[in-house]
Amino acid sequence: MLQKKTIIALSAGTAFVLLYIINMLYFSLLPEYFTVDHKTGSRPGTAFITTTISLMDNELTFSSGGWLPNDTALSPTWLLDNKQNFQLGVLEVARYNTRVLRDGLSRQRSTDAIDADCDKAFTSFSNDPYKWIFPSAEGKYQEGIQRLENYRLHLESGSAYFYPRSDNLIQLLEQYASLLGGVNTRLLNASRTRSTTSDNASETAGMPRYARVPWLKIDNDFYFARGVGYGLYQMFKAVRVDFMQVLKDKNADVIIAEIIASLEETAFDPLVVTNGGKSGIFASHSSNLRVFLDDARQKINSLINILAQG
Repeated sequence: MLQKKTIIALSAGTAFVLLYIINMLYFSLLPEYFTVDHKTGSRPGTAFITTTISLMDNELTFSSGGWLPNDTALSPTWLLDNKQNFQLGVLEVARYNTRVLRDGLSRQRSTDAIDADCDKAFTSFSNDPYKWIFPSAEGKYQEGIQRLENYRLHLESGSAYFYPRSDNLIQLLEQYASLLGGVNTRLLNASRTRSTTSDNASETAGMPRYARVPWLKIDNDFYFARGVGYGLYQMFKAVRVDFMQVLKDKNADVIIAEIIASLEETAFDPLVVTNGGKSGIFASHSSNLRVFLDDARQKINSLINILAQG
């Protein structure tokens, strides 16, 4: 009798562990690129708003496992830090979008009143992504989505505004370039982690020391950068729609297509994130990803210069 109970207990425990692992594998899946249906004749700004909504809604509602960064230790998603950091990268893009929307894109002049929905959307997305209660991250981000949906309805009815001007596009691009600059710095620090023998030599030569990233944290920076690259890829497709006339007037169609192509190249998902040296047998995934993101950043700066010319 005792042996039978032991077998039952072991079987139940094994089934629980297997189910836990299966759920972890399912919840770790990263999203595919999506396409937003841009209707002919839609008001400028519709593509930008709809894409921002979709970025966040996909992670909250349609992503396997939902929003992961605030999951507790009892959840199979608690250990999935790769996808958690990917979602944090997507969130960062949404935060940059709503800040520029609030401060510039929705206002004709800097003295104009701030749109209430844009302001609340930015405030909602600024909430702590790790909080699961009082308030929950999901609850605040859903509020942000609802505010953007309200703004989109007002935009379509003509009671809210979006100004697809060259100066507003420059402001948005400058923010994207700044975001990519910070991400590239994190990846650069991660790629330097593999070497610990040159610190003393660098200090002796008066060269600056870079912040060292613990080996087990390298994949965190990698997947955060992947989330940013994913989000910006989607957003530049929207920018190409809403700022079509500005880009056409500046003959910038080719360069924005090149930016989108560079960002699309960031969509690789190694089985294990390695940080090998130039002569090693393992890839340096942080360096490889940084190449594409830095290429996109440089092209964004070139686009800014093109737009700034009279």
